[in-house]
Amino acid sequence: MTTLRTKLIVILCALATLSGFAAKRNTILSVKDTIKDNDIVFPESFETDTRELMKNWYLQNYAVLDADVEKRDAGEVSEEEYIKRLQAMPTTIEMPYNQIVRSYIDRYVKRNRTLVEEMLGMSLYYMPIFEQALEKEGMPLELKYLPVIESALNPNAVSRAGAGGLWQFMVGTGKGLGLEVNSLVDERRDPYRSSEKAAVLLKNLYNIYNDWSLAIAAYNCGPGNVNKALRRAGGEGKDFWEIYPYLPKETRGYVPAFIAANYVMTYFKRHNISPSLAKKPLITDTVGVKHRVHFNQVAKVLNMPIEEIRALNPQYRADVVPASSERSYKLCLPSTQVYSFIMSEDSIYNYRTDLYAQRGVVEPAGYSASSSNEDRPYTWETKTVTQHHKVRKGENLSRIASQYGMSKSQLASLNGLRGDKVQRGQVLKVQTTKKVKVYHERPQQSGEVSDDEIKVIHSEAQPTDEELENEQIAEVQRIEQEAKNAPKKSRRVTVEEVEKPAPEKPAKVEKVENSDQWRDRNERYAKKEKQVAREETYKKSHSSKSEEARKQDKKSKHDKKEDKKADKKGKKSKDAKEEKPGKGGEYTIKKGESLSVIAEKTGVSVSELQKANNIKGDKIKAGDNIKIPKAAKKSKGDSKKDSKKKKK
Repeated sequence: MTTLRTKLIVILCALATLSGFAAKRNTILSVKDTIKDNDIVFPESFETDTRELMKNWYLQNYAVLDADVEKRDAGEVSEEEYIKRLQAMPTTIEMPYNQIVRSYIDRYVKRNRTLVEEMLGMSLYYMPIFEQALEKEGMPLELKYLPVIESALNPNAVSRAGAGGLWQFMVGTGKGLGLEVNSLVDERRDPYRSSEKAAVLLKNLYNIYNDWSLAIAAYNCGPGNVNKALRRAGGEGKDFWEIYPYLPKETRGYVPAFIAANYVMTYFKRHNISPSLAKKPLITDTVGVKHRVHFNQVAKVLNMPIEEIRALNPQYRADVVPASSERSYKLCLPSTQVYSFIMSEDSIYNYRTDLYAQRGVVEPAGYSASSSNEDRPYTWETKTVTQHHKVRKGENLSRIASQYGMSKSQLASLNGLRGDKVQRGQVLKVQTTKKVKVYHERPQQSGEVSDDEIKVIHSEAQPTDEELENEQIAEVQRIEQEAKNAPKKSRRVTVEEVEKPAPEKPAKVEKVENSDQWRDRNERYAKKEKQVAREETYKKSHSSKSEEARKQDKKSKHDKKEDKKADKKGKKSKDAKEEKPGKGGEYTIKKGESLSVIAEKTGVSVSELQKANNIKGDKIKAGDNIKIPKAAKKSKGDSKKDSKKKKK
């Protein structure tokens, strides 16, 4: 009994275990088959503007499309038929069916029929490129339909997030894979280069997860998001469908969209979508470009449309192949034009270089190339130069001098120092020898004016230093001779003498660019001009005054000194005494005063002033001194009478 009971228990446990495995397997299958999502986010490729895509040069010239594709019935397909067709596809990657996959298939075959037809037309050119790159890395060939959901096979597609090209790489991802991305070149758009890197990336992702559904999901949202979803779902060992709720919304629909793209590109005929036919085969090849070239240069010389070059080379963003001696680039052309390019390469590079060539050296306006030293011969010469030295801790004058090959006395004299003490942080002038380039005259070019010729022309237009110096010496001697010959008696300066123009200044020498000799010469002329101006002032002051007037000036200065002494002793100034009537003395004429005004102030008559000073008429000059005769005090009435007589 015991043995029988034990056997029954073992059998029941085994049955329970088997039923558990079966239940678990049915649960997994049911997730794939019955999963539903009412919050589906379709890829941006579904939003492609089909009318804009129809402008593609390749579709217009190499593919035949059905204009009535939207009018044809897509047909109704049962779930069983969908499952059967998906399982019949020759793929390594699992292609399960569920309602989410069904929604993507319906989107392609019912709402985006024109887009499917256009992608079929583009696939004639791109699919062989994708297959070659995947085959090279040993990847499943069904991955060639990833660009269908990524970019709708548009190499110039750019997502809202900034991903670009057929395989929709972000800039950082593309550069990390070794693709060149800059203002002129974007290899994310290069069908060949981007396909090679996409195959490498997919291979690396599969090696991480060992599951194609997870690798494809990681291609869309990154391994970080997939790993996070795996942790939330309970750890490793789970596939895409088990972590589905924990993935970003955009990625949830990515694997279903990939399955739908494989389906529609395989069974498009079953839904009345006509196959795209090729008008003519497009066979291409690449040529190496060694110099910078514009698409227009290639198009004009080879007599081919520039749109064809753009369609075959979408990686060049500005129609420019930036090749140089440092790096060459490839240019994709129809095979019939490759030989023509090789034979006409020089003509292509030289076509309209004035319009398309990039300038290497540009001289700014007003800059003379002849002033540059680049093309002049030179020699290295040792010269003494003045530099600055900042005193460091522990340094003294002797140590610094020996460092620069100077004596202590030379260094002290150069900086005006006494003794040997210097302060930390103090900046000193030092002199040392240094090898410098000394440029020599370069050979004169045809039609060019040499520096010597410039100096000759300039010397003809301007007086020499010796001539200017002789002229100035002669002028000073003439002024001194006139002063000696001037009459010693007081005389009036005539209007003609006052208004006589001063001698002309020596002409100012214009600067000659890049010549220290002429700059120094201009400075000497400026100093001489100031000297001549001082001499002219001296001449005017001495010619306008007689010897007697100068004596009067000296006497007036002496009187002023006496007045100051008198003020100190408490006496009134001499001028106050002079203004008192009847006292006599001298009076300095002020600005705006006439003889009649002075007569009223001093209490003498106009005639007495004229007689005492030998003045005829009423003309007097401010600043001159006149004698005031002694006279009795007059009343105001007498002064008015004298004034009336004077007016008459």
